[in-house]
Amino acid sequence: MADPLWTSADIARATGGAEGGGFSATGVSIDTRTLEPGDLFVALAGVRDGHEFVAQAMAKGAAGALVSQDVDAPFVKAADTLVALERLGIAARDRAVRARRGAVTGSVGKTSVTQAIMAGLTLAGRAHSSVKSYNNHIGVPLTLARMPADTERAVFEIGMNHADEIRPLTRFVRPHAVVVTTVGPVHTENFPDGEAGVARAKAEVFEGLEPGGVAVLNADNRWFDLLRAEALKAGAMVRTFGTGEGCDARLIDFQVPGSHAVVQARLHGKAMDFPILQTGFHWGLNSMAVLLMLEALDVDLDRSLAALGSFEPLAGRGAESSVAVKGGAFTLIDESYNANPISMASAIRTLGARATAGRRIVALTDMLELGPEAQAFHAGLEAALEAASIDLVFCAGPLMKSLWDALPPTRRGGYAETAAALAPQLAQAVEAGDVVMVKGSNGSKAGLIVQALLAVGSGERG
Repeated sequence: MADPLWTSADIARATGGAEGGGFSATGVSIDTRTLEPGDLFVALAGVRDGHEFVAQAMAKGAAGALVSQDVDAPFVKAADTLVALERLGIAARDRAVRARRGAVTGSVGKTSVTQAIMAGLTLAGRAHSSVKSYNNHIGVPLTLARMPADTERAVFEIGMNHADEIRPLTRFVRPHAVVVTTVGPVHTENFPDGEAGVARAKAEVFEGLEPGGVAVLNADNRWFDLLRAEALKAGAMVRTFGTGEGCDARLIDFQVPGSHAVVQARLHGKAMDFPILQTGFHWGLNSMAVLLMLEALDVDLDRSLAALGSFEPLAGRGAESSVAVKGGAFTLIDESYNANPISMASAIRTLGARATAGRRIVALTDMLELGPEAQAFHAGLEAALEAASIDLVFCAGPLMKSLWDALPPTRRGGYAETAAALAPQLAQAVEAGDVVMVKGSNGSKAGLIVQALLAVGSGERG
């Protein structure tokens, strides 16, 4: 039996709540769909009140519940369950006295970089990290609350859609090292001053740094000077990654000879070449950021390189599948989880460099939250598609109609108003030898196209 993560007495002490029956929990959950036996169930308010699900949580094996009203189960009762979860997270942070903590933010690459860092932390000892994209006002305290007391290193993803959202989250985590992967036109519709506002919001992450903490920054990014100034103001030691001379981690070259890539770099002036399983060009700089973060969290270089060398693409973020069709198979690259102008350009460039026996095909759905320049950002992808010599482009969504209209007739594969409507067009078009990339914002349902293409290999072709 696993050692308890929390006892009811611990929870009551941390949250200021009152016990209603003793229990010990081995985990923390806010969702009965993913709850594991032994978890503490936290009844949060939402579209539906979490108290409605306490009985279901207990039936699935929950040890007890964190609530704001009496329930028919062992519980700890606090005035506000979200505030109680935050206090539980802070208590978890404070009792894990040996843990060096890292935080990851940025306009693109947060989840993949976080999990790559976690791969290195795991090789170095007892490690803890965010799962999925648990990076908001609920996900960050939840991740903290799940952290065991004997954790040696941890990494947390921190996201935002608006100003003043990162500030409280970084103060919960109090990281020893942070990285801003990059800043670009993402969520700009929520900032009157566009990217500048996004950059200042990302800089909030420095405010939670422990004294003497490290800020890892992208020297190639146009907002580097702003971020560096804010990091120094917060008392951080700045470490840089990029392609220019003087960077602590300098990317020299990135080659993709096949199903993997080879990174050529200099780390603090020392030359090194190392393989990674990621093939996206953005992983050249991502690798530099990961190396500097692992260094800041006291992971040695051999373990860091081993972690990068074995870290596989995540679902929806570059994972590949071979899908059987008549005459052979086509390769499906699943980039369906998220999209913005930066990640679109990188993914298209990567596909263009890919050797293939057939055609290079992209299926693109709307990029969201880009504000008044949204149509221009979508139409502007045509230049990247031309430069990469993409053979066919399939577009879905009202914003992608701007790109569709900008495409030459020879590159047009198909257009539909929705991803669901586009999926059968693409499923009919793919052939053996093709390499097909699907990319779009999660909210524009690009994943439906991925599902349809995978079904082609199940003999479900219409």
